Amino acid sequence: MSPLPDPFNQPQFYASVPSKRLIAWVLDLVLIVAVSVVALPFTGFLGLFFWPVMLLVVGFAYRVVTLANGSATFGMRFAGIEFLDAHGARFDLSLALAHTLGYSVSMAFPLLQVISIVLMLTGARGQGLTDVVLGSVALNRRTDY
Repeated sequence: MSPLPDPFNQPQFYASVPSKRLIAWVLDLVLIVAVSVVALPFTGFLGLFFWPVMLLVVGFAYRVVTLANGSATFGMRFAGIEFLDAHGARFDLSLALAHTLGYSVSMAFPLLQVISIVLMLTGARGQGLTDVVLGSVALNRRTDY
């Protein structure tokens, strides 16, 4: 028996999670771009020549740090969702790193991203490809924290 909420007996934990993940992703993207823009002068504006790499590095660090320190990015916190591991625990640094790496790989290959989105929209727990591989799940944030 899984320590995670059952999607059929406790559907409130998974209600609207795919759409909340989209909202969170957009908000996180805005934050990542804003941090990258603020960091540009500190690179002597050389970051403009490596803008995609800079976004990738800032985004990777942002996701790892926020997931490790609250099991949710700032966008996810705003949207009211969080990640839990297969045992129902919040993310630690190693799982945050693994999840961010999986996310980055799936974003690098459009077919993997399409598979991830299809899984989120059709699976009972709304898990993306990285979530399925790691056994993690995104669900509505509980109010007992």
